[in-house]
Amino acid sequence: MNGQTDFPMTDDDRWAAVLRRDRALDGRFVTGVLTTGIYCRPSCAARHPHRDNVRFLADGAAARLIGLRPCKRCLPDDVARDEGAVLAAIRAIQQSEEPLALVDLAGRTGYSPTHFQRVFTRHTGLSPAAYARALRDERARQALTAGARVIDAIYDAGFSGPSRFYGNMEGRMGMTASAWANGGRDTIIHWAVVATSLGDMLVAATDKGVCRLSFAEGRDALEKRFPAARLVEGGAEFSSLLKQVVDAVEAPVNGFDHIPIDVKGTAFQEAVWRELRKIPAGETRSYADIAAAVGKPAAVRAAGSANGANNVAVLIPCHRVVRSDGTLGGYAYGLPIKEELLKREMPGGSPKPTDFFPDLDPFSGPSLEN
Repeated sequence: MNGQTDFPMTDDDRWAAVLRRDRALDGRFVTGVLTTGIYCRPSCAARHPHRDNVRFLADGAAARLIGLRPCKRCLPDDVARDEGAVLAAIRAIQQSEEPLALVDLAGRTGYSPTHFQRVFTRHTGLSPAAYARALRDERARQALTAGARVIDAIYDAGFSGPSRFYGNMEGRMGMTASAWANGGRDTIIHWAVVATSLGDMLVAATDKGVCRLSFAEGRDALEKRFPAARLVEGGAEFSSLLKQVVDAVEAPVNGFDHIPIDVKGTAFQEAVWRELRKIPAGETRSYADIAAAVGKPAAVRAAGSANGANNVAVLIPCHRVVRSDGTLGGYAYGLPIKEELLKREMPGGSPKPTDFFPDLDPFSGPSLEN
C-alpha cells in the first residue's frame, strides 16, 4: 500500500485497468482526462473517455500540477486517506493485547464502522477481524516453528488461553499445535505412490485431508517434510481418498472441491491458495491477477512465491497461473505436466480415468495395505 509496484506497468497496462475498473490499482496512479480537465481513480464508474484524451499520472499532486481537478464522483484524493486509515488500524491491531472492536477501529480513523470495514477489506483482502485472527495465527505458527513451548506460543501470540487457541485453529491447521512444531509428531500420515498418465504421483493425507500431492517423489520426500510423523503406506480408508485424487488428476475438468486438504502456510500464502481454488477449470490467471485478488496488487513476486509453496499440486491448481504475457511460466514438476493439465481442463479435452487403468485396479495391490 505504498503506492509502488514491484513490476513495471506500461500505459497499456494502466488503460486495461481503467477499462476493467480495477479497484486493486486505486492509489497506484490516476487517470487524467484532458478534454474534461479532471483526474480519476482507475476504478471510476464514470463513462470511459477516449484513449487519445487520457494521460496517466503518478498521483493527484502530479495531476494538479498540469491544471487538472479531482473527479467529484470517485474522489481520487481520498485514496491516500483510506490507506492512512488502514495503516493506522493495522498498527493498532498489531500493538493491542486484546481484540479491538470494529467500532473502536473506525473511531480511530474518523470513518463509520460500515464504511471502514469496506475500506479495510478492499485494501487488505481481509476484514479487520479476519486480519487480527490471521495475525495471531501467524504469530503462533512462527513461535511454534521456532521451537517455543506450545503454552508460551499461545499466550505470546495474543490468545487469552489454550481453549481459545485450539478453538480458533480447529479445521485450519489440521495437525495439532505440537505436531506443527515438531515435524508431525503424534500424527499419522497415510501415503502411496501410484502410477498415473502423468507419471508416478505421491499422495499423502492426515485424517484432515491431503497434505501432499506431487510427482516423481517418494517416502523420502515425506520424511523430510514430516520427520516426526508416523508414515503408513496405504490403508483401506486411504484407498478411497486416493482414488478420488487420481480421478481429479486424470480428469480435472470434473472438479475436485469435494476432496479435503490439510495445508498450512502464512496468512498471505493461504489467501493466495484460496484464490487459486476459485479459478474455474479451463481458465488461467496471471500472478498479477492473483496478487490483486488478495488485495496486494504490488505483491506479484510474493504471490509467485506463495504459488510455488503449494504442497498439493492440482487440488490447489497452481498450474492455472501463467505469466502476464500468456506464456506458461514455471512449474515445479515440469512444463509438460502443466501444459497437459491445462489441456485436460478444456471442454472435451479430458480423458477418463479408466482410459489409463483398463485392466488394473491400482487401489487393491499389496502396497496399499497396512
